[in-house]
Amino acid sequence: MRKIQRLAAVGAMAALTVALGACSSSETPSAEAPASSAPSAAASSEMQMSSDGVTTIEDIFGPACDQVPTEGEGSAQGMIDDPVATAASNNPLLSTLVTAVGAVDGLADTLNAAPALTVFAPFNGAFEALPAGTVETLVANPDQLAPILQGHVSSTRYDAAGLVEAGTVDVLSGGTVTIGGTADAPTFDGGNGTAATNLCGNVPTANATVFVIDTILMPAA
Repeated sequence: MRKIQRLAAVGAMAALTVALGACSSSETPSAEAPASSAPSAAASSEMQMSSDGVTTIEDIFGPACDQVPTEGEGSAQGMIDDPVATAASNNPLLSTLVTAVGAVDGLADTLNAAPALTVFAPFNGAFEALPAGTVETLVANPDQLAPILQGHVSSTRYDAAGLVEAGTVDVLSGGTVTIGGTADAPTFDGGNGTAATNLCGNVPTANATVFVIDTILMPAA
C-alpha cells in the first residue's frame, strides 16, 4: 500500500510538472480582460518605502485586478479586514485554491492564525491547465497536496518591492521561491525553472500580502 501511495505521489507531481511546461500566457486572465495599468508613480513610491510588507488598496496592481469584485466581501475593501484564508474564500479568482486548502486538515486555520504571511496564490486557470483528474487526485490525497500548497506561502510578509529586493524567500514547505523581474512586474520561480507572473499583486488582507499568480509553483525535480 505504501508503495502504491508513493507511486501516486510521484505521478501527481509529474503530471503537475508536465502541465506547467505546457501552460501558455493565453490561459491567464490577462488574455480575457483588458490589462490594467502598472501602479501609479505615487503607489510605486509608497511600495518602495514599505519595510513591513503591509500594503494598501492603492498599491494593488496587475492585469487581472479588474476581475476582482468592486463590492462585497470579495472586493479589495472586503478582503482587507479578513485573515488570508477567509479573504481568499471570497475571491472569485481563487475558488479552486480555496478548495485545495480546505482539503488539508487545519491548513486554513493555520494560515488565518499566522501573524504575517506572503501568499503566492495560483488563480483557477493554473489548476484548470493540469491534466484531467489531477486536482481531484491531489484533493483526495492531502499528504501529497500539503507540501505543494505550503510551497506558496512565506512566513515573512513582503510587498512587491520587498520581494524583488530579497531575491529569494523561504516558504513553509522548506524550499524557496526565487523572485525576478521588477516591483512593477515580478516573477516567481519555485525551483523547477517555470516562472509564474503576477496577475494581481500587493493585495492586502488582515495578516498577509497576496499575489495572485498564473502558474502553480513547483520545486526543482
